[in-house]
Amino acid sequence: MSELYHSTLRIPAGLERRELTLLEIRARSVPGVVSALAGDDGNLSIYHQDLNARMALKTMLGKAGLASRKKNLASLETNPESEARSCKINALISLGGFAALELVRRAAPSVFSSLSLVRSAFVLLIARGIIRNGVEGLIREHTPNADTLTSTAVVASLLAGKPESSLSLLVLSNFAEMLSLSAAEKARRHISHLLGMKEKFVWKLVDGVVNKVPINEVKAGDQVAAYLGEKISVDGVVVSGTASVDQSSLTGEYVPVFKAQGDRVFAGTVVQSGQIVIQACKVGDETNLARIINMVENAQNRRAPVQNFADRMASMLVPISFVAAGLVYVATRDVQRVLNMFFIDYSCGLKLSTATAISSAISKAASIGVLVKGGNFIENLSDVDTVVFDKTGTITSGHPEVTGIVTAPGVGEEELVRLSAAAERNSSHPLAESVLGYARQKNFSVPENAVAETVVGRGISARIPAKDGTEDLVLVGSRIFMEENGVSDLDRLIIPEGSWNVFYAARNGRALGAVLISDPIRKDLKRAINRLRREGIDEILMLTGDSRQNAEAVTRQLDLDGCQSDMLPQDKADFIARKQIGSRVLMVGDGINDAPALAYADIGVAMGGKSTDIALESADITITSDEPLKLPEVLSLSRRTMNLVRQNFAITIAVNSIALLLGALGRINPLLAATIHNTSTVAVVINSSRLLFEKTNIEKSHHQGDATKNQISLRS
Repeated sequence: MSELYHSTLRIPAGLERRELTLLEIRARSVPGVVSALAGDDGNLSIYHQDLNARMALKTMLGKAGLASRKKNLASLETNPESEARSCKINALISLGGFAALELVRRAAPSVFSSLSLVRSAFVLLIARGIIRNGVEGLIREHTPNADTLTSTAVVASLLAGKPESSLSLLVLSNFAEMLSLSAAEKARRHISHLLGMKEKFVWKLVDGVVNKVPINEVKAGDQVAAYLGEKISVDGVVVSGTASVDQSSLTGEYVPVFKAQGDRVFAGTVVQSGQIVIQACKVGDETNLARIINMVENAQNRRAPVQNFADRMASMLVPISFVAAGLVYVATRDVQRVLNMFFIDYSCGLKLSTATAISSAISKAASIGVLVKGGNFIENLSDVDTVVFDKTGTITSGHPEVTGIVTAPGVGEEELVRLSAAAERNSSHPLAESVLGYARQKNFSVPENAVAETVVGRGISARIPAKDGTEDLVLVGSRIFMEENGVSDLDRLIIPEGSWNVFYAARNGRALGAVLISDPIRKDLKRAINRLRREGIDEILMLTGDSRQNAEAVTRQLDLDGCQSDMLPQDKADFIARKQIGSRVLMVGDGINDAPALAYADIGVAMGGKSTDIALESADITITSDEPLKLPEVLSLSRRTMNLVRQNFAITIAVNSIALLLGALGRINPLLAATIHNTSTVAVVINSSRLLFEKTNIEKSHHQGDATKNQISLRS
């Protein structure tokens, strides 16, 4: 791997948060740039592989600064909130002007007639933005857009001597656009509202004294206090106190987690009871919360293919209105019918509803603890037909437990566990930790003065003081290790078949017994697999580096369609690549060894709050907790989203086509035509936004659980 450099570049002043997000996206697209993060301190922190990348970034930042100084930030991204406000102002002005002109027309018809030029000038003033966008689109893209249509309608109404018809339609159009943009912006802001940390101050400990200080003064290594009802502002480790912490904003799990000394806590979580002192490990933009918000905001700007398709279709359908207008004029010479054609278009409904649906889906997923890196992954996820799981840490919990004890005749369980734990006391092997944990659970006293020697790949040899003053030679390890050391009575031990690891223990050459250790399957994983099948998944497989015997036992237990065992990371990636021939593959993993396979799959999912950083970077979707049921939930969400998009396509095209036909036949007037068009646009945008308010199965189960608890408390 090439050497990695770290640089910090100054960001030009005047850029807003959304513009900084776009700046990060553009920076990451520069060749040689591995990572880029815009901090609140006004610096862009980058990791890059060569110095040319740094120079390219400096040039890009210089251009951004020039754009900022010229107040031309619209080239970075349009501000929907500002657009909605502008539409509202235009709508109110046009409504007031229309009402005033209508009063003049009724009270003084002669004066009204004499104000023909004033009326036309007022309409042109209200429509100036639409006309400008329509002309610019025509010049820049060499094709008409929706604003080109509206501009043509305004000009046609002026030439026909009926500017008021355009004015009434502009009122309606501005109000409709304001509502549509507001709905879309609400979807975009949903995640920031959900996760945003509004705390400006924290309680910082300095020499044992608690002081209230601005949050930007806290650095890694500082100690801060969090009290009842407060939101934790740093990622860190509890150094004193205990508390019940609500982590639902990060994990989607609504059951509070008990935190005590040595436990990790995260920014954005809330202390529900108790109080704790935390040593900060990450602050500001380095926290898990900031990373999540940044990931979701970036996802909002990564377009799904269906959005590009909607844009292309909208552009293709705009000329149809011009052709229809020409044909209607040739056939009828009726200006009113021609105006009908100009005030109906497909582009608004297609573009806005699709963007809102994708944005709503990303935000909804984040609300249950699932981070989707872009709209394109929502669309790709909906087409998945094959799911491949890693075993250790994904299907299983990653924490081996003692599941059985087999003792030799005349040997008790306590004796076997005590001696095994004594030999394993200083070992860091996961199996050793499980034996020591079992001994603590059973309250067995473990000898402390063992002198142990590890034999790599075999086991442990330990000398343990006996009660009579002598020493016992205790061996703990594999069957081969036992046989190599002359332990010959192993056949007396009857080891049941199953998906567990077996290690033997012997004392002074005689077998004491065996300990069976297995990595338990995650809670609710079987239910998650059943729900995946109900979602239409054709094949569910498992990949593992574990032995074939253990892999097949897990496969039978979960009723999977197949498994591959003894696999290295590159083997997993090769398997995924082969499987993609004829299938859309989703890979679920959690560790470094899963990263290549996650990157190869059509959709890579990192599952679990302890997923490694490299797995999170390689994955397209991250499930921030250890709850497998979120996988079928986000799959269902993606399919509902794409169904909504297709539904909105059908509604937009059908309603506007019917309106065009009625307008051509003269069955409706221009005002009614525009009303139908704008109402359908608002309707499909609201239809897309409802994803935000639908309760997922996970949220429903939490709600039912809370209701049950309330009923129990009322009875008691």
